[in-house]
Amino acid sequence: MNKTVNINLAGIFFHIDENAYIKLQRYLEAIKRSFTDSQGRSEIISDIEARIAELFTERVKHDKQVIGIKEVDEVVTIMGQPEDYLVDDEIFEDEPVYEKKTKSRSKKLFRDTDNSYVGGVSSGLAHYFGINVIWIRIIWFLLIFGAGTGIFIYILLWILVPEAISTTDKLMMSGKKVTISNIEKKIRDGFESVSETVKNVDFQKHGDQLKTSLEQATDSISETVKRIDLDKQGNRIKSSSKSFFDTIGDIAMFFLKVFAKFIGIVLIFTGATALIALLVALLSSSLLDNVHFPGVDFSDIAYTTGAPFWLFSMLIFFAFAVPFFMLLHLGLKILITNLKPIGNVAKYSLLGVWILSIIGLAVYGTKQGLSYKEKGAVIKTERFETITTNDTLKLTMSGNDYFAERFNRDYGFDTDYNENGDLITFSQGVRLIVKSTKDPVAKIKINKTAKGSTYEKAKERAQDINYSYSLINNELLLDNYLTVPNDTQIKDQRVEITLYIPVGSVLYADSNTYDYHSNNTSRYNDILDHGQEEQYLKVLKNKLECIDCDSKKESQLKVNINNDNSSLKIDDEGLEAKSKTMKLKVDDQGVKAKSTSVEVEINEDGININSQKKED
Repeated sequence: MNKTVNINLAGIFFHIDENAYIKLQRYLEAIKRSFTDSQGRSEIISDIEARIAELFTERVKHDKQVIGIKEVDEVVTIMGQPEDYLVDDEIFEDEPVYEKKTKSRSKKLFRDTDNSYVGGVSSGLAHYFGINVIWIRIIWFLLIFGAGTGIFIYILLWILVPEAISTTDKLMMSGKKVTISNIEKKIRDGFESVSETVKNVDFQKHGDQLKTSLEQATDSISETVKRIDLDKQGNRIKSSSKSFFDTIGDIAMFFLKVFAKFIGIVLIFTGATALIALLVALLSSSLLDNVHFPGVDFSDIAYTTGAPFWLFSMLIFFAFAVPFFMLLHLGLKILITNLKPIGNVAKYSLLGVWILSIIGLAVYGTKQGLSYKEKGAVIKTERFETITTNDTLKLTMSGNDYFAERFNRDYGFDTDYNENGDLITFSQGVRLIVKSTKDPVAKIKINKTAKGSTYEKAKERAQDINYSYSLINNELLLDNYLTVPNDTQIKDQRVEITLYIPVGSVLYADSNTYDYHSNNTSRYNDILDHGQEEQYLKVLKNKLECIDCDSKKESQLKVNINNDNSSLKIDDEGLEAKSKTMKLKVDDQGVKAKSTSVEVEINEDGININSQKKED
């Protein structure tokens, strides 16, 4: 049983096997010895440790996993042996140079603040996609001043994409392998850049001592570079030939990665679009109308519960915005492997806001449900003494040109202005039911209903419903809408009209009544069926019978005569006669006659005559 050691490598804690720890410790000490006299030694060692910590992190599946000899060997293989960089390059100056084919390393997205105007997002994207940064900046310009979403996406990337600070980050940003050689080379280039800058300084002005120090530092860097045996290192890292199945696996992995990137793009587009739409709806005060959830009417909840508009809008915004933000972040993580993680403070804050929003909506939803607990009704009945057994009653729905011009039943509520310019709250939640009665006089029953947490509140709301109708001569005009006070709470207010017509009388229903009775189920016992509008209907016991349907049918005369030489056909479509020498057809298109020598056609365009020469 081996011991385990807890180590802190580049600020990251790992559990490592004792033997693996000893091997890793020797490896790091050997690296330090190889750079004893190098300029920037501490920075090189720090970047190497950061890269080793990153490689360990990629291989650790869970927090309790212990790093063993296998993982250490894999890291050493990737980073290279320290002794490979101690050989002087001049020994191999006469050796032929061989071209090496190395497997390209996938880039990681960082912000390049060394070449930035604002946050380094554009420079980082240019490195990632391998294009000139000017094209990225042109795209931002089009997004910001064209679609208008560029600012939001840029700020989001500025926050979430990490900055390339260390040498390892800058190598990975360029797609180069993070090895000891490349780390040393990157730092060397940095020192050489500094050296060139300082060499351009007027040394006569600053003194010979500064020049001498700089030359010594430059010579030291050059000696360090000479110790790097790139040729030998290249011979150690040889590419192995792949088997057929390895190639198939690489191809499958390639398509899998492409599919994953596509999913990431879809998630980013969906999340960003939804967030922008929610934000625009919130700022334009139309969130309640534009956000839809199956089975939930947020506008109705806000109206019925009396919730403050701004508070209810914020609850809906965070309830939907937080999941879409996480969806957007998931898409970014799929595309950007080194995406900066959301901090615990931000993560738990978003979770807390989302939970509070859900709880708030649940409270208002429960409050709304309880407010519909009881149903109250106010019923009014009136007899029409002028409509008796032998009379004809014409039934018509009456609309309003200002706010209820459409003839369709709708239980939703809206606000508009009437002909006097007064603001009103109205609904077209009106149901029409027609029944027969043995009473020789017709009558109407208006049932106004509403709901509330108690019966008294429900009945009080029902009493506040305003609905009108009128009987002019033998025509009954029914309003296709109802109104309620503007300050009342909407609690399923509606009107149900039941018209009782004496047996033996006649009913004529206008076509605009169709939608107000068409969806009546059998429990309403409505005798006016669909499609019986615009007909004179005799009222019988529990049914209506059309008395003018036969007169509307066109009489059909049919004659069909056939013999060996000719035929005659007359029906509702027209007349058609045929013989050996002539053909005649008369229908709604006109008259067509044709013989062996002439063809005549008479229609709405005029008369057309064509002569035909008889062929031998």
